[in-house]
Amino acid sequence: RVAAGFRSAARGDTMTPSRTLALEVAAVGAEALDVLRIELVDPAGGELPAFEPGAHLEVTLPNGMRRQYSLVNDWRERHRYVLGVGRSRAGRGGSNFVHEQARVGMRWDCRSPVNNFRLDPDASSYLLIGGGIGITPLVAMARWCAAGHKPWRLVYAARSLQRMAFSEELCALDGDVHLHGDRESGGPLDVAALLSGRMPGEQVYCCGPAALMDAVGLACRDLPANIAHFEWFSASPAETVDTEGFWIDLHRSGSALFVPPNQSVLEVLEAHGHEIPYSCREGLCGTCETGVCAGEPDHHDYVIAPAERASRNTMMVCVSRAKTPRLTLDL
Repeated sequence: RVAAGFRSAARGDTMTPSRTLALEVAAVGAEALDVLRIELVDPAGGELPAFEPGAHLEVTLPNGMRRQYSLVNDWRERHRYVLGVGRSRAGRGGSNFVHEQARVGMRWDCRSPVNNFRLDPDASSYLLIGGGIGITPLVAMARWCAAGHKPWRLVYAARSLQRMAFSEELCALDGDVHLHGDRESGGPLDVAALLSGRMPGEQVYCCGPAALMDAVGLACRDLPANIAHFEWFSASPAETVDTEGFWIDLHRSGSALFVPPNQSVLEVLEAHGHEIPYSCREGLCGTCETGVCAGEPDHHDYVIAPAERASRNTMMVCVSRAKTPRLTLDL
């Protein structure tokens, strides 16, 4: 069942007033590595409040946690809401609960959709840039563009291709879709190059990790204020690193290596033939202390005093990680 038309609040239309919804989990499935697809319906089979591309649903989980998830399905659908929930193992518990406990038949209390990331229906063309689970609001936007035969292109960046949720559906749409896996491409997306090829009149919509958002914002700094649009989701630096991993650049050898969340910097260096002195592998002895030329380490050792961490340009590579997407080591 679908409803006709896309009403834009930018044109002065009024969305359905917010109300409480008791929805039922109708389907749960793996969408990508550490991403679940959740489908919610009215248990009585009734129509759900309308939503626009870019809207999110506020959910109160059965454990009492309140979270916001973007709607990814076609905006014309009134019989279901579809969410994409990425797992943050070091997060505050909401995504872990969903991934471990969500079951068909479970009831979730929700508020009707809210949209703080509205698509301008009058733009001549659209550039959608998504990073990680930040792709979710852009999926609904891409569906709208394709249905309306609007000129659009989408660039989707993630740590690896296997972490790309909804990629098959996006590639099946009538549009220009580019998938960028950091691991497969040898490094992060070149945002400056991407934005340098922006078409005149093309509006930019971006959602993803802070590093991607900052890079897009910097590349768009000289554009008019109504051209670039962003939706931020909060995550501490440590949370982002634990979920996504990070890159290390080796200053002296000139190589770049990816550190996944399940490996230490030391293990990655060893796997690539670098002999680093070590002893405890627990951050106790200081044997593996390594200089840091750029970036901010996330210290997990017991050697460097907390008061010294901000000013000391070294890290214990056996346990410490990164607060920034990249670290340059004196190696």
